[in-house]
Amino acid sequence: MNQHILEKQICEAFIKFQRELVGRGPEITKAMICRDMVIVRSTGVLTKEEKHVSSTRKGRALVKQLRMELRDTYVEQIEKIIYDITKCKVKSSHGDISIRTGEQIEVFILELDLEKKIKSADKTIPNQRG
Repeated sequence: MNQHILEKQICEAFIKFQRELVGRGPEITKAMICRDMVIVRSTGVLTKEEKHVSSTRKGRALVKQLRMELRDTYVEQIEKIIYDITKCKVKSSHGDISIRTGEQIEVFILELDLEKKIKSADKTIPNQRG
């Protein structure tokens, strides 16, 4: 188990999920494993329509409300994505989006310290240099 590989797999899975969900993926997605958390940060997540509507204060509030309602409908799916990749159960997850910047963040709290698990697994793999 390699942390960099897991983070890359999480990014790829989130981009694919977003493409299927809203018809386009984010411009940039980064995933970080930090202790018992997986943090996924995406930029450029708004559709053209959302950008257009969010040009007013009322529009930004409407787009944010829509995105948060949408998250409620798919939260179990994204938690399953994290479980399938990390093999760690998700205790809770939290998400938010900035309509002003087009950034979205998802934080997944795991039942164990995945970073520590990865580091201890790496120590048990013998060095294969000749």
